[in-house]
Amino acid sequence: MRALLIAPEFPDTFWSFRYALRFVRKRASFPPLGLLTVAAMLPREWQLRVVDTNVGTLSDTDLAWADTVWIGGMTIQKESALKILNRCQESGVRTIVGGPMATCEPELFAAADHLVLNEAEVTLPPFLEALEAGKAERVYQNEAKPDLTTSPTPRWDLIQMKHYASMSLQFSRGCPYDCDFCNVTALLGKRPRTKQPRQVIAELDALYDAGWRGAVFFVDDNLIGNRREVRKLLPEVTAWRQGKRPLPLYTESTINLADDEPLQQAMVDAGFDTIFVGIETPDEVGLSECNKAQNCKRDLEADVRKLHRAGLQVQAGFIVGFDTDTASIFQRQIDFIQRSGIVTAMVGLLQAPVGTRLYETLQAQGRVLTNMTGDNVDGSTNVLTKMPIELLKSGYRRIMDTIYSPETYYQRVKQFLSDYKPPATPPRFGWSQFTTLLRSMWGLGVVSRGRFHYWRLLGWTVTRRPQHFALAVRLWIYGHHFREVCRLRLTT
Repeated sequence: MRALLIAPEFPDTFWSFRYALRFVRKRASFPPLGLLTVAAMLPREWQLRVVDTNVGTLSDTDLAWADTVWIGGMTIQKESALKILNRCQESGVRTIVGGPMATCEPELFAAADHLVLNEAEVTLPPFLEALEAGKAERVYQNEAKPDLTTSPTPRWDLIQMKHYASMSLQFSRGCPYDCDFCNVTALLGKRPRTKQPRQVIAELDALYDAGWRGAVFFVDDNLIGNRREVRKLLPEVTAWRQGKRPLPLYTESTINLADDEPLQQAMVDAGFDTIFVGIETPDEVGLSECNKAQNCKRDLEADVRKLHRAGLQVQAGFIVGFDTDTASIFQRQIDFIQRSGIVTAMVGLLQAPVGTRLYETLQAQGRVLTNMTGDNVDGSTNVLTKMPIELLKSGYRRIMDTIYSPETYYQRVKQFLSDYKPPATPPRFGWSQFTTLLRSMWGLGVVSRGRFHYWRLLGWTVTRRPQHFALAVRLWIYGHHFREVCRLRLTT
């Protein structure tokens, strides 16, 4: 069997980093981890190819080679996936579609020959067995939550790592919290399931043995969701790093990590330097409305700065458009982001994903307009908000125009670097980093309209925080990407 696994394209979104990738000469931020994991579950005697349309082109020759085509991805990739599916139909090749995009909206993929939904560890084996027997049904779904100790090491040999800015690894699935706008618990459950530390070390070994020396993203929706298990993992990762070139690690977490200093230190010791946190809003009433209990009754700004001082850069998500939001929320969001020094702040309008409690509640009220786009910063919402939509959109544009203007961004980076504790072993500054610096000096220090603030930041960093020089360059490159995304997405 010749199986072609295709990763649909990501549009220009906040997390695509498309406008930053050109400075580091990469084609995509992340590899298609889900597809590479599925590839490891397919029969070893099969011939496999992976085409990631984010780094290469899907050719007619690829389709002609394949007996089956496997398409999987996230909601944000669904438009690209549908175009690929249409090409497969025209070529007459058999198609299998899965991943969160198909699990959440299976009706979109009516043209697929087979849908393998939910988690592949439970739905893929019966499909493969039936396929081998020539009796495959169209839909395979099972909401059972598999034991992740059965999940294999992804097939890294099927991609060219040099095209990616970061590699990915998954330790756990699920989250113990139940924010009403989040579909993580709907898809993956409230009881976080984890791999064994030996599995994670095996995956790190596979990446390192393949020559990877860059950043690794632990894609867990909440790495500390199962603290008992993550406490077992972190010392193993720390020991694994000894004698190796440091690989920067980053992940997602809840803000209550700020309450656990030993766990913070264990993460830093293991090599984590960045975490994404869902803060959503500085408004206590809004947090209660969306059932964000873990964020309530705390000083969120102090928590963020505490994590910065521990050596963990906080990237954060914010939402405007809650029923309790008033016109003051826009300036409150700006003020919070600036004071806390959250450089990477993803702000979006309220969205109701299929399967969430928010979706069900608003649908019962007749307030769901359509399914969500999956793009957090395109200025759209799929719900009828209580705040007049024009006021909401204009306030949202004001937030994004303000926080990613060169002057405001410069001030926020300074605030962050003033707090941030650098890692004990700083990332290696080699030829690649040097050429990135030169490209940024031209593209951002000469061509860009924010060039004055670029040089101003570099000068401040050299004199005040020289140990953060490489990080300051990287953050300014990120800022350029965020400005371009906001400019293009919010004017179309």
